[in-house]
Amino acid sequence: MYTLADKRLTRLNSSGNSNLLRGGLIGLEKESLRVSAAGSIAQTLHPRVLGAALSNPYVTTDYSEALAEFITPPFASLSESLAFLRDAQKFVYDNLEDEILWATSMPCILEGVASIAIARYGSSNAGMMKTVYRRGLGHRYGRVMQVIAGVHFNYSLPEAFWRAFQEQEADDSPAQDFISKSYFALIRNLLRFGWLVPYLFGASPAVCKSYFAGEPADLEAFDESTYYLPYATSLRMGDIGYQNSKEQGTGVNICYNDLDSYIETLSWAIETPCPIYAKIGVVVNGRYEQLNANILQIENEYYSTVRPKQIPLRDEKPTLSLRRRGVRYVELRSLDVNAYDPLGINEDQLRFLEALMIFCLLVDSPPIGAEERREIDENVIRSAHRGREPSLALWRKGREIRLRDWAVEIFDALQGICAALDSGRAGGAYITTLSRLREWVHDPDRTPSARMLAEMYERSESFHYFAKRMSLKHNRYFRELDLNPERRRHFAEASEASLRRQQEIETADDISFAEYLAHYFAQ
Repeated sequence: MYTLADKRLTRLNSSGNSNLLRGGLIGLEKESLRVSAAGSIAQTLHPRVLGAALSNPYVTTDYSEALAEFITPPFASLSESLAFLRDAQKFVYDNLEDEILWATSMPCILEGVASIAIARYGSSNAGMMKTVYRRGLGHRYGRVMQVIAGVHFNYSLPEAFWRAFQEQEADDSPAQDFISKSYFALIRNLLRFGWLVPYLFGASPAVCKSYFAGEPADLEAFDESTYYLPYATSLRMGDIGYQNSKEQGTGVNICYNDLDSYIETLSWAIETPCPIYAKIGVVVNGRYEQLNANILQIENEYYSTVRPKQIPLRDEKPTLSLRRRGVRYVELRSLDVNAYDPLGINEDQLRFLEALMIFCLLVDSPPIGAEERREIDENVIRSAHRGREPSLALWRKGREIRLRDWAVEIFDALQGICAALDSGRAGGAYITTLSRLREWVHDPDRTPSARMLAEMYERSESFHYFAKRMSLKHNRYFRELDLNPERRRHFAEASEASLRRQQEIETADDISFAEYLAHYFAQ
């Protein structure tokens, strides 16, 4: 079923263009909770020395003041991406007092929603919009699930590759149209094969009981303070993680069959009123509680494991930037924080994901219909909740296939792509990574999720104490790490510049927040 990928790769090899697969741009985004020495979510503000969360390109916040987010620029070398991510976290560690960064996706001990402070971005209209959006998320989905952390893998292929690939495909459409069409083909296949990511890299098979207000129906008690599932890989990607409700008429079904359909269905959700959210109110007692009462407040509210991305200009809606300039890169959002690596992700993961992205581009990618979309959603849940179950089957074209059998097929198909990525490089790193991860398919006990549960059993350790132990271990790693003075200066200057930029934005505001929102949504 992967013959088209083989043919395309063969043509690239025979024309001498397979080297163009190398040098794709990789960017990383990693979230980490700041946690107090006692092991609970930090109640301190985002440290001012780290700059303004509104305008710092490298260190910001996600949902909560305590949920730090590290962002790397795109690099043509995965080692450079990891080095920048490492240095950004080191810079933050050097500016924390009696706090650590939590090493897992699932949060530390939570003491109710009052302990989760929504992130603040200053008094500007742009800053208020970010805070009000988060306030709305809290009303709609609850604050607790918003402090789950993850890692995002951003990827784009080189411009020279696109020219050669378009010529190879004998496609005479405008270059950007071809690129966007191809990226959507990649995205559809990444959705189809996306269950493989939580199986291999899921690292949240257990969760602290404090995450729940009551007793979850489908989880088991590991000990007095921990829930888990015995074959789970990524509870973050399962039913308890962040997702758009499909109940009570608030479900969202976005079409990935082409750019126009994606923009149209996403815009519909942003522009369509939702009676459930209307009950919350928009402005209540003079305060904005959400940006609007529509199915989605803005594009980012739609949770998906993968997104087509374009860099917006200032205050430009993401759908508008996609319509104007097409797809620039793809964002994979299904990665748990790797609890076993102080960076939260490692080179093996990046090599595999890069090869998987290229495979998803080269393999045939028909449109996704309603039935296949149901299969895709079900497969992710099965892999997240039961991925290591020996006989687990997934849906494929109306029939069930064992997860392990399907995974072996994909690993076989990735062999040629990894060889192409290794060509001209010493060491054969991509093939070596593929061989190492193939063992995880045959032996699920090697996966991070299995290792976590095994250690918790052996040590009679709750999830909280496992996560705290790993967090303290990573804390020691960063405390002992030396930061290059030039890199330290780079981060310090970016922090200072971001504070000045926030002040400039606040000073430049000359309309009310209501007018600002009206202008924004009228684009």
